[in-house]
Amino acid sequence: MVNRRLLGLGVCVGVMVLSAWGCGGSDGPTTPIDDTDNVDPRPGVDAGTGGDTDAGTDAGTDAGTDIDAGTDAGTDAGTDAGTDAGTDAGTDAGTVDPWPADPVTNYSDRYGIGRVKSVSVDLGKNIWVLDGDRIGVVRADTQKLVWVGGPVGQAAEGQPSSVICGGEAGRAYVGYYADDLGVDPEWPDIHTNFIVTAKPCEIPVNETTCFPFSPRRLQFYKQGDVDAVKLDASGQVVLEGHINQSRRANKDANGNPFIQTGPTVVDGVSLGIRNSNDHHFDEDRAMYSCTSVLRGPNKGDVFFGSNHGVTRIRGLTYNAHRHPVWFDARGSQYAGYTYGLGISPDGDVLIANEWNFGTVTPDTKLENWDDTTTPGINPQKVKSSYLPEVNSQEAFDSWRAFQQTTDKKYYLGSKDLGLWEMTILSATNPFQKGTRVGADVPALGGINALASTNDGSLFIGTNTGGLYRLTPSKTVEKVADVRGNKVLQLVYDGSGTSGMLLVLTSEGLTVLRGH
Repeated sequence: MVNRRLLGLGVCVGVMVLSAWGCGGSDGPTTPIDDTDNVDPRPGVDAGTGGDTDAGTDAGTDAGTDIDAGTDAGTDAGTDAGTDAGTDAGTDAGTVDPWPADPVTNYSDRYGIGRVKSVSVDLGKNIWVLDGDRIGVVRADTQKLVWVGGPVGQAAEGQPSSVICGGEAGRAYVGYYADDLGVDPEWPDIHTNFIVTAKPCEIPVNETTCFPFSPRRLQFYKQGDVDAVKLDASGQVVLEGHINQSRRANKDANGNPFIQTGPTVVDGVSLGIRNSNDHHFDEDRAMYSCTSVLRGPNKGDVFFGSNHGVTRIRGLTYNAHRHPVWFDARGSQYAGYTYGLGISPDGDVLIANEWNFGTVTPDTKLENWDDTTTPGINPQKVKSSYLPEVNSQEAFDSWRAFQQTTDKKYYLGSKDLGLWEMTILSATNPFQKGTRVGADVPALGGINALASTNDGSLFIGTNTGGLYRLTPSKTVEKVADVRGNKVLQLVYDGSGTSGMLLVLTSEGLTVLRGH
């Protein structure tokens, strides 16, 4: 496990207003941990308070010189790649529910899962698990656990895995970790995330220097990002592909709409996930969280929270990215690592990073995800806000979860600062109102995960005290039948007749039914 001090890095154009989450240029209309330590379950982040990190110097970028992305128009419109799941062994989500109806079941014992680092469920009710470089699935049709034959994709290249999320029936997505890019000794004046892909050289947007092509820097594209895996016709887990096909709505010089796709491979190197508005900028490198859409018009989509923003994936195609941000007095932008991702009962995407949070009602078209300017597309009930009752804007809030319960109330969970109910003052307000919940329950001081269920409950995964529940009547109670004090992840599938809550702890996977 790699541990490092958390730095929120923002490199978008400084003139971008608070309501504009999508970084970009002018072309536009997110191994088990022992209970005794205090390490965050996601790789690459020190679980300390972050108080000794100077946000003003370590996390900010100079707005006058750092440009997030350019005006590259991409390539031909192509087709909407990846809409076909291509999975032969997936089951139809429908009304079929193959899993035990008991209120509490230890899946680690029953299905031989043991301790894993991340879990998820796809539209076919298959349960996916991630254990280092091993990817497994408990198939809904056979009730048997199947592990991939060996390291595949990024894992085979030695990249550390982070999270897994199910998509369409029989498909899952695995996120990987990679370091942020820093100043390059060979090219100290180049934007840290800019990769020169054309020979002999390229000039970044709003700059004048021609930077020579660097085969060494091109290799950075191989790090991190997301792989897709699937169940094949024989029921085995196989690599489906590295996610590298972008899709973005754009307009040409005459105002005519087209789909900007951009290249997928340059000089034999897969570009992976990079900015959809300019493939030269490799900002979304480390995947820290993900959430699956299991019902509604966007079901099958998956959202990944990264070191920079939130990427949306549909099939084998993606759009990157959006994020809540804030600006200091110098105009420098801050966009923290996205650990908190949720889907509201109405299908809104809920995003929370180290400082800020926001909501998006996602357009049904994948290519519109990063559109922040077109009226009626991706409306936001909250644009980019913080809670002054918790901290100043400059201080880390360390948000790890963001959920909305069926009574329309919003809740944010912090790694260090507890559970908070958030009341919206106005969408464009830089701050909203926060009210502490469960301050008299010591275990609720450190929260790793939240889950909203169909019965109006909010389940609370703590770092040292196990699982709690905020009931529909707003009382806090301990859930006693879940083994393990450190809750790593909560995944809820409310698409069936009986809700299914996956509770992953340091001791394994337990599933609760009926909420």
